[in-house]
Amino acid sequence: MNGRVLRRAGVAAAIVLVALAPLVLGKFAVSLLNDIGIGALVALGLVLLTGIGGATSFGQAAFVGVAAYATAWLTTAHGVSPWLGLVFALALTGLAALAIGVLTLRLGGHCLPLSTIAWGISIPLLFGNLDALGRHTGLSGIPPLQIGPWRLLEPRAIYYLIWAGVGGACLFSRNLLHSRAGRAIRSLRGGATLLASVGADAFGVRLALFVTAALLAGFAGWLYAHMNRFVSPSPFDVRASIEYLLMVVAGGLGQVAGAIVGSGLVLLLKNSLQDVLPLLSQRGARLEAVAFSIIFILLLHHARAGLTGFVARWGRQRFADRIEPAHDEAAEPLPRRPMPERGSELLTVVHAVKRFGGLVAVDDVSFDVRAGEIVGLIGPNGAGKSTMFNLLTGTLRMTSGQVRFAGHDITGLAQRKIARLGIARTFQHVKLRPRMNLLDNVALGAHARGRAGVLRAGLRLERREERQIAAEARRQLERIGLGGRAHELAGSLPLGTQRILEIGRALAADPVLLVLDEPAAGLRRAEKEALAAMLRRLRSEGVTILIVEHDMDFVMKLVDRLIVMDFGSKLVEGVPAAVRADPRVQAAYLGGSPEPYPANPEAAP
Repeated sequence: MNGRVLRRAGVAAAIVLVALAPLVLGKFAVSLLNDIGIGALVALGLVLLTGIGGATSFGQAAFVGVAAYATAWLTTAHGVSPWLGLVFALALTGLAALAIGVLTLRLGGHCLPLSTIAWGISIPLLFGNLDALGRHTGLSGIPPLQIGPWRLLEPRAIYYLIWAGVGGACLFSRNLLHSRAGRAIRSLRGGATLLASVGADAFGVRLALFVTAALLAGFAGWLYAHMNRFVSPSPFDVRASIEYLLMVVAGGLGQVAGAIVGSGLVLLLKNSLQDVLPLLSQRGARLEAVAFSIIFILLLHHARAGLTGFVARWGRQRFADRIEPAHDEAAEPLPRRPMPERGSELLTVVHAVKRFGGLVAVDDVSFDVRAGEIVGLIGPNGAGKSTMFNLLTGTLRMTSGQVRFAGHDITGLAQRKIARLGIARTFQHVKLRPRMNLLDNVALGAHARGRAGVLRAGLRLERREERQIAAEARRQLERIGLGGRAHELAGSLPLGTQRILEIGRALAADPVLLVLDEPAAGLRRAEKEALAAMLRRLRSEGVTILIVEHDMDFVMKLVDRLIVMDFGSKLVEGVPAAVRADPRVQAAYLGGSPEPYPANPEAAP
């Protein structure tokens, strides 16, 4: 039995157990399972937002409260159907999340979690001070849900609706994470620069994820209100949000199933402590908080991946060699951008200057790159090469000067917009997602060539586009010599192979200009020869390449022209043999005057 079959068998067994549970359990146990299901919905949003997206929120319970109060107010004060209450609750929750996200998600470091505590405290306080919402006594008499003639009054009656919602939310989340939008979400921890290099907006991805997590909490709040038929501020304060975070940590931060497992563990433990602690002390409620704090600390020390993380790691070790890689169905190729005529002006840099305070990192540098050539940018450490690369790709803004690319003035343009125009890059320090496989890392490069967003991905309405992206990623893996390793994790590769994989990701963007930052670093001699052959093949296909590299033997035999920088200024420009023989270059960079390298015999005229 391989891993895929085992997972499917486990899901099928879980569905059967959930379906049979109300038939064999008592009323109290079913009520507890209902609470676990509602908690799992909130925790699932936190798995996406915090566990995978890397944005910690201490305010998710407030979103549960917004939806619960919204439907409670609408159905009690205006007699509206609870199903219309669902639409109103989700709309209000989504708008609140959108407003809060726009204001807070640009905050970095510890500021974002602190801001979530602030609105996590303020929103329940608002509930308790509005007369229309019953102030601190809350709202009662909320009508039960009704499906046709059936009123879902009893725990068993609403049970299947809750768990159908949990199942649907898990399926939506799984579909999302295995999509174009999901790859961007899983890459958020890699930083905004990585996402911008493939044409994605990190803030937009994070905001969409934040709203999605809030909507899952809102759906949980709607179910909570109509199951309990009473709401008050206390279940939606920061303590409840911390409990939801504990569910995610206990179940597994990076696992969809961890939301259900964590909700079950925490609520079962909480119920047990409420029974046991009063027998040990008259201050049982206070001891409960102490007990949960101790458990939380122990989890952080000894089981950071949670229970499902441990099981997933064991499964990878046990079944990794038995998993059959899935082959994509036949798919139409993604549209290709037209390549410019060979020899035409492609990239022009005019009087580029970059200052960092009093330091001039790039000082009045001008050069051009023509279509179909390989140009090397070299110089000693601190010459300004990487800074120039960052200016060209929009990672840094110029102090003065101009850059034109393919007829567009890209000076000051956002990095993601420059990437979408056809400039793809690699990095001096490799930027891959180590927990994603090779196929997904390369498919991330094709992000700008797709259109499907979160909703279409979650509902699997983008299957045609996803097949196209997967087929393109496989083609690029074959192109760089890693075709048989699509399902290996990128973090398991040696550094040299990771650099090759980065080139594959850049090629998936269908670039006009490929900007490579030290691609041969860490490669063995045979691998460098294969890389050089691949770059020459790309040049013959019309791809223009700009490369920074310290391996002079590799560069001199590969490039058509060289640009040498020293102390932020352009020192000399020309064909490799002329540059090698220039005494200024020898003095500044190469040293001495050995026999010059032969000119590249395959250089484009």
